[in-house]
Amino acid sequence: MDLDDRDYPATPTAGRTMDIEIGTQEVITIELDTLDPNPDDVLELLKEGQCSVWVWTKLAGEYWRRGNIDGADKIVEAAVDSFTANGAQASLPPIYLLRANLQIARAASAPKLILDNSRMDKLQNEKPKEEYYRGAATSLNLAIQEPSEFQSSILSFLTRGAHQLATNSLEDALRSFEGVLAQKPTNIVALMGKARILLTRRQFPQALKIFQQVLQYNPQCLPDPRIGIGLCLWSMDHKAKAKAAWHRSIEVNPTGWVAQLLLGLEAVNSGKDESKSREEREHFLVAGTTMIEKAFRANNKSAAAANALADVFLRRGNQKTALKLAERAIQYADTRSLITEGYIRAGRVSHAEGSTGEAMKHYNAAVETYPKHIVGSIGLAQMQMLNNEMPAAIHSLDNLLQPPNPQRSLEAMVMLASLRVTPRPGVSASELTQEKARARDALDKVAKELHLYEDPLLQANGLNANSIAKSARELSEDMDMHAEVARLWQEENLDRTGKALREALRISESTGQVDPRLLNNLGTLHHLDGNLAEARGMYERALVSASQQPPEIGEGMSTSILYNLARVYEEQGDESMAKEAYDKLLTRHPEYVDAKIRQAQMLADLNRSNDAHELLKQALSSQNGNLNLRAYYTHFLIQANLPKPAKEFVFATLKDHDKHDIYSLCAAGWIMYHQARESRDLSPKGADERRRGFQRAAEFFEKSLQLDPMCAFAAQALAIVTAEDALGSLSGGAPSTSGTEEAQKRFKNARDALEVFAKVRESISDGSVYFNMGHCHYARDDYDRAVESYETANRFYNGHNAPVLLCLCRSWYAKANKDQSFVAMNTALGYAQKALHLQPSDKAILYNIAMIQQKAAEMMFALPHAKRSLAELQRAIEHAGHAQKLFASLAADPSSQVPYSKDIADQRRKYGDGMLRKVEEHLVGQRQYEAEAQAKLDTARQKRQEEKERLETLEYQKMAELRRQAEELAEERRKAREQALQWSREVKMESDEEREKQEQRRSRKAARKPKGEGSGDEGGPAPEPKKKKRVRKKDREGEAGEVDGDDALFSEEEGEKAVKKRPKKRAVRDDDDEEVDGAGQAPRKKMIKSKEYIEDSDEEMS
Repeated sequence: MDLDDRDYPATPTAGRTMDIEIGTQEVITIELDTLDPNPDDVLELLKEGQCSVWVWTKLAGEYWRRGNIDGADKIVEAAVDSFTANGAQASLPPIYLLRANLQIARAASAPKLILDNSRMDKLQNEKPKEEYYRGAATSLNLAIQEPSEFQSSILSFLTRGAHQLATNSLEDALRSFEGVLAQKPTNIVALMGKARILLTRRQFPQALKIFQQVLQYNPQCLPDPRIGIGLCLWSMDHKAKAKAAWHRSIEVNPTGWVAQLLLGLEAVNSGKDESKSREEREHFLVAGTTMIEKAFRANNKSAAAANALADVFLRRGNQKTALKLAERAIQYADTRSLITEGYIRAGRVSHAEGSTGEAMKHYNAAVETYPKHIVGSIGLAQMQMLNNEMPAAIHSLDNLLQPPNPQRSLEAMVMLASLRVTPRPGVSASELTQEKARARDALDKVAKELHLYEDPLLQANGLNANSIAKSARELSEDMDMHAEVARLWQEENLDRTGKALREALRISESTGQVDPRLLNNLGTLHHLDGNLAEARGMYERALVSASQQPPEIGEGMSTSILYNLARVYEEQGDESMAKEAYDKLLTRHPEYVDAKIRQAQMLADLNRSNDAHELLKQALSSQNGNLNLRAYYTHFLIQANLPKPAKEFVFATLKDHDKHDIYSLCAAGWIMYHQARESRDLSPKGADERRRGFQRAAEFFEKSLQLDPMCAFAAQALAIVTAEDALGSLSGGAPSTSGTEEAQKRFKNARDALEVFAKVRESISDGSVYFNMGHCHYARDDYDRAVESYETANRFYNGHNAPVLLCLCRSWYAKANKDQSFVAMNTALGYAQKALHLQPSDKAILYNIAMIQQKAAEMMFALPHAKRSLAELQRAIEHAGHAQKLFASLAADPSSQVPYSKDIADQRRKYGDGMLRKVEEHLVGQRQYEAEAQAKLDTARQKRQEEKERLETLEYQKMAELRRQAEELAEERRKAREQALQWSREVKMESDEEREKQEQRRSRKAARKPKGEGSGDEGGPAPEPKKKKRVRKKDREGEAGEVDGDDALFSEEEGEKAVKKRPKKRAVRDDDDEEVDGAGQAPRKKMIKSKEYIEDSDEEMS
């Protein structure tokens, strides 16, 4: 029986024959080795002889064994007809079983699916597998219906098991094969069938064991069990042993194609191993392709071989052959993975040919067959993108990456992220924001997987190169992906944007052709960060790179790059270079509005407002509908102090061009607010117009916030309306019942406005925010915090904003009046003078300077002598004199309209005259006070000096006395040391004399001692115990000699008691011998003085 994808005809044995009896007397011998391919003659003999069933089955089996299935099938059908005609249906079960096996064999080489729209591999005339399987099932049923012993025979079980295995009924097939093995454990066919089922179930050790049993029972078995052994070993990660099994299969059966295919696939995969050298990979690829081609030639109906070769020819660019092989794989594949791969190969061919519709059909079929196939889903999404079906492409990729069973594909994640941020119909702004957030999350995951944007040192050392696959590394080198990351983060995190752009630039530089857009974008980031030198270098490199592009591409790039470069020149203060760049831009593109706007701004900065105005009018005549141009022109008119033309122009913009333009709405609100605030009409009609102006301004700002909730300018404007109570008291509304309630309301409004400004400050970093916060703090009488906010705003404007300087002047002036501080008043004067330097024609600033100088003198005159100095007084008087001149000049100003009251100026002059009349009195009093204070100070200083000298004298005397006492003490110590040394010498001399006397006494005693006195031994030494007692006595004596001098003196009675207690020891006492002085007094011990230092241990014991 055949249990593989193709039958393996056995080589017939030489000299084989079969005898057929015709009647009772004639026997015809048929040579089985020389059978006629056409079995008609043999059929006539079989019918005529009415041969038994086994003759028919043997002859049909011989035709099948020789590969002639058609001849075998003809014999089987003739047998059925013959036995049916003779009424011997009971003999047909073997025939039916044989016919079922023939149908299964035909199904093995038949297509499983026949494509109706196949272009290259047309199989419409072929029968599919299912038809053969149905015929086999019919034959099996017929064999079972006929009552015979074949119903429970081994052949019946094997045939049923083969059919069940072919139709993927694994449980039923396993029971059939186990039923056979229960009767005959060595049945090869049943063992092979069971082993294949176990292999399919991934029970590799059990399957391996059975395949090895089959090999033991029949080493020449076909299909070769070595194939199954290799598959089991490969799955158990014993790849070397698996390859050895397949090589052995080729040695035993050179015509076998399965082992060739498996070894070819293994070689092709080895050729993709990057750990091998390039030569090795090429060798494996060539060898593998050769073996796969050989396997396909042996069996051109193998779906696996066709699929592998389709990929090879697709890489070679042979699309027709690749499509034919892909269609062959689709039609003959009997596994889901092979069918999917076939559809993908066909889709890739159609994609390469530009047949988007056909490619989409193939990719869609692949996804339907294998819903979570990565390549199939990506291919389908690509086709949907080409058809502009962006939502469908997003859905395809989303299904691939989302649960259940989400696939891990970095390529799909990058594609999906890019699609999400692509604007498409039906997606609102809020939904697009959510899509951008999801896209950023996806690209963050990709960056983490690829270790992107990490430590440059790690990337430079290549530590990440071996940890990711080749496809992932190729993705990390995708410049467009990094550009997409930069685009997604440009509004959220410029640092991330910069990292992505630098990575994209690195990839672009590695190609040898740098993309100017990357350099331009990086230059823009440096420009925004204030790194003008780096930005300038990037722009210049980008301009050079753009000049190397084709004209149709490079011209547009160079235009924007040159504009950015001109902006850098302008901000660096290189006005000549900036003007040259703008002129060059306008020479190439005379209607380049942005360049004209910047030229107008440069002219306005040079106080050439008329020239700037003319240039803007020219730009408006050509592009009157350009909202950016109209916005700048509105700004220009406001800055040029032309509120009426500005109001008319901005209302024309809202009416004729875009009524929802945010900038125009905010500008209209500002103009209305400023007009109402500066109105000096105190009549009821004027108050009503003032109130309506504030209301309309608030309406404009509120509408701006409705259109753009993140509009910081509108939020600030409404906060200003709140702080100044523009809709209440400022607009002429009814005042509060008392000043206390009015102050409380002002404080509350300022606090509410501060909360808004704090939120705006988190969104934008601009000096205007701090400027307005300073106003609120000033309204709350918090002058220190007001000064702090104004100072911060002043840093934003580099000290060149006159309103900010004037507000600083006002805050310091208020602080000076509150604290009565002349220093704070001088600070206020300094800010006013700086503002006058910026606006020298502003007479209001002159009035403020005169007022500050006069107020400073007034404050100084009011201070007591102790809190001012003569220098400060003289300076204040000088300022007051200057203020008088200013007030006189301002009061005599011939202009009809001035920003102050001339009468008040004249009154301040007169007041100053009266104040200055007392100048001499103040100066005399201050001089007298300072002279008295100086005299007191000198007297106190003299007293301190005298006291210091007295203390120094006392200290000197004390130190002299201490030195004298120290010298006397040192002399006494010296004398004591000399006396101690003298005593030590005397004691030593006395000790030496005493020792000599003791030696003499011992000698005399030894001479007087009897010779017979001893221990009883003849002439022997003294007994040892006696010697020990003598030593102990000396030790005690030594201890007695070590006590103090007072303890070393003994009385006479104590000496006698000591002698009476131990009379026998008298002869050995040396140091206790008593001396009697000449006066007959009692004996006493000699007093011994010890040395200051012990020079030897013998001295201590002496």
